[in-house]
Amino acid sequence: MKKNFVYICGNIKYILPMSGMNLKLKIWRQANNKAQGAMKDYAISGIEPDMSFLEMMDVLNEKLINDGDEPVAFDHDCREGICGMCSLHINGRPHGPDDRVTTCQLHMRKFKDGDTIFIEPWRAKAFPVVKDLVVDRSAFDRIIQAGGYVNVNTSGRTIDANAIPIPKKDADLSFEAAMCIGCGACVAACKNASAMLFTSAKISQLDLLPQGKVESQERALKMVAQMDAEGFGNCTNTGACEAECPKGISLSNIARMNRIYAGAAITEA
Repeated sequence: MKKNFVYICGNIKYILPMSGMNLKLKIWRQANNKAQGAMKDYAISGIEPDMSFLEMMDVLNEKLINDGDEPVAFDHDCREGICGMCSLHINGRPHGPDDRVTTCQLHMRKFKDGDTIFIEPWRAKAFPVVKDLVVDRSAFDRIIQAGGYVNVNTSGRTIDANAIPIPKKDADLSFEAAMCIGCGACVAACKNASAMLFTSAKISQLDLLPQGKVESQERALKMVAQMDAEGFGNCTNTGACEAECPKGISLSNIARMNRIYAGAAITEA
């Protein structure tokens, strides 16, 4: 029930509706990666539909600080859907109830006055909780370090990349794979906490271009090995990763990675 503001002037009582939504928040709080976490309840009011979800979190934290309480820790940076930092599991979905958006692009108009919103961190063995809603996603960095690069001759006799003809279809597919921002929604959405979509996107964006062909098989072997070493689960083709990916990274990248990996394993044997 939305509360009203009562204003009395002389013998006249004015009843004015308060602006914004009243919401109930159930947020995961955890002091550190060794502490026992739990869901805690918060009430918040005056939330405008055009606010972003992270702006709503800012309002909550301002209230908590003013009340002398510990603010909720959560990841954020660019707030433009580019950096991949924001990572909230909202009402059972990575990045919340909208499609093809990151948490920072989610607006409060997707919720109604009086709603209860459950907010949790990514849940995966390879993404341990640092504090509250912040998780350690450095496992992704180590997968990239294992092989997500191209060795280029910088002797001064290098060939301009633009001088190498690339079919438009391949260039487009490479660009689409490169749109992965490494947010980890694919892992959070997968029942196995698999990182196959992320890893395959990083392999595909290089393998589709001439510059990435030389190290293709070695790259796949090293990156998949690192992915497994980090403790991510295997892919069982449920498709939740693509469905929840804010950039719409295609499952076809996983098929491409599997083909490269199989060929590399046979060649190595």
